[in-house]
Amino acid sequence: MMYIDSVDIPLSGGISDESLRLIKSTLTEVKFDKGHLLIDETKLEKNAYILKKGTIRSFIRKAEKEITFWFAQEGDIINSSFGYLYNKKGYENYQLLEDCILYKIDILEMRALYATNLEICNWSRTITELEAMKLEKRYLDYILLTPEERYLDIFENKPDLFQRVALKEIASFMGVSPVSLSRIRARI
Repeated sequence: MMYIDSVDIPLSGGISDESLRLIKSTLTEVKFDKGHLLIDETKLEKNAYILKKGTIRSFIRKAEKEITFWFAQEGDIINSSFGYLYNKKGYENYQLLEDCILYKIDILEMRALYATNLEICNWSRTITELEAMKLEKRYLDYILLTPEERYLDIFENKPDLFQRVALKEIASFMGVSPVSLSRIRARI
């Protein structure tokens, strides 16, 4: 596998140069076009990804409806939780909303590094903890905030989503219809 030097590794500030080199040695740059289904709920996913450029939505299918529950942007790590943790097919799908450049991480190679390098193992644990906190925030926002408050949170923290993502996807993420989102936008 080729060594990728220029990639920004999330949370790599406290990692030694040697561990960082080992992490980068597991990466392969890949490019996919807008619309590509990167992770498919019907297939076992054996890779994780770091998003270098682009926007991806994560969604589930329920009763022939797609429900968006996350938008990944530059620097985010994308993986199937079930594939990563249990080596099983997941429940989620990841679709590219823009042409994307990603760094593919072979999960088996990364696990081999965990077994031999405590620093890399702890780095991965820290990322997992951070992702768990982000997930908890999304969950609590969904149950505690009104749709208008969720809209304002997106507007304040990720305003570029409104230029990069179709409003129907933002509405799905917020748990409202596109018509309701239009009304919220008109009021604010």
